[in-house]
This record gives sequence, C-alpha cells and structure tokens, in this order.
Amino acid sequence: MAEKISVENLKEKINDFVIFDVRESDEIEGGKIDTSKHMPLGLVIRNANKGEIDDLKGKKICTYCRNGYRGNIAADELVKKGFDAVTLDGGFMAWEKS
Repeated sequence: MAEKISVENLKEKINDFVIFDVRESDEIEGGKIDTSKHMPLGLVIRNANKGEIDDLKGKKICTYCRNGYRGNIAADELVKKGFDAVTLDGGFMAWEKS
C-alpha cells in the first residue's frame, strides 16, 4: 500500500507535487484538482513500465481518483518502479468536501 497524504497536507504543499488524476476521461467532467495532469490508471502503469515518465523520478508525485482506490494502485505501482509517490486520502471526493 502506498502512503497517503491528507487533503489539508496536499493543499499546503501542492506546489511540491506533480499530481496525476488517474480517473477515466468521462469522470473528470465533474471537476479536478486545478494543477493535476490527467493520466488514467492503465496509462500510468504502462508509462512507468516503459520508462516514459522516468523524468519524474526524484520529484514528488501525488495520485488521485474518485475515492482513493485507483489512486492507491497507481501510487503503489509508481513506488515499485522507483518513484516518490503518495495517494490522496479519500480521493477527489475528499478534495471537494474540503
């Protein structure tokens, strides 16, 4: 399991992170974290496996999805590939409530 970051901590340190929204395209119509980059879960895993995002190694990455499940999978896979990744606790639903 990847480490989690709270909404409050991410908001305080948002400029320290590259943020990946790992939801599917149709899910982001309802909003997203402004600074996030859209990269669905499957693409995150493929890009990490192929070395296509290796330029992000050494940077802090935060992943999120709707409620945290896929964000956790993405962060866990990134950590396995040598990235410094965490997931947003509660996902975008928690972000919206804050």
